[in-house]
Amino acid sequence: MSSLQRIRVMLVDDHEVVRSGLTHFISVSDNLDMVGQAANGLEALAVADCCHPDVVLMDLIMPEMDGIEAIRRLHTKYPKMHIIALTGFADHDLVQQALSAGAISFILKNTSIDELSEAIHAAYLGRPRLTLEALNVLVDQPVKNVPHASVLTPREIKVLGLIVEGCSNQQIAERLMLNLSTVKTHISNILLKLGATNRVEAVSIALREKMLEKADC
Repeated sequence: MSSLQRIRVMLVDDHEVVRSGLTHFISVSDNLDMVGQAANGLEALAVADCCHPDVVLMDLIMPEMDGIEAIRRLHTKYPKMHIIALTGFADHDLVQQALSAGAISFILKNTSIDELSEAIHAAYLGRPRLTLEALNVLVDQPVKNVPHASVLTPREIKVLGLIVEGCSNQQIAERLMLNLSTVKTHISNILLKLGATNRVEAVSIALREKMLEKADC
């Protein structure tokens, strides 16, 4: 990423100590600018309207309005704004609700600074990130009626494999020598066939059901 491409970050957390620590981290990080802060989801909606961040770090358990509802409203109003759910523990319902609401990533607060920085930069590029704890919660959760890999075409399996690798739509297009609109169509079909609401959920289903191992690519 060029030094000229700075990422505008907004932080939403009801704990002042957390906001102070993360603000310091962002202030000394290359390519990151803290453009707004909020202490709850309701404040977050107003602050986002003013500062228009590229990436939002969103706590989930807060007064006034929780992070899940704030994510849902922000994602609906600003679909190109990428939101990272940042919380203290990984519970299946919490992870699932955050991702279904529109969060691109789910990161625990005890993650390292380097991992958080990577998650912010990945979110800016539209790439999801899950902490190992969050991924384990999704992978271990039993799900009924998940389709077998055979419901996907060979090309969709290859696209799904690249999604699992963390590739962006553009990278998938380049790797498979497809145009971007074709890649987007493949991803839409994959989500529909797997019953997934987003890329992260598709990844968790693929890993849990070992779909790539079963598929003959």
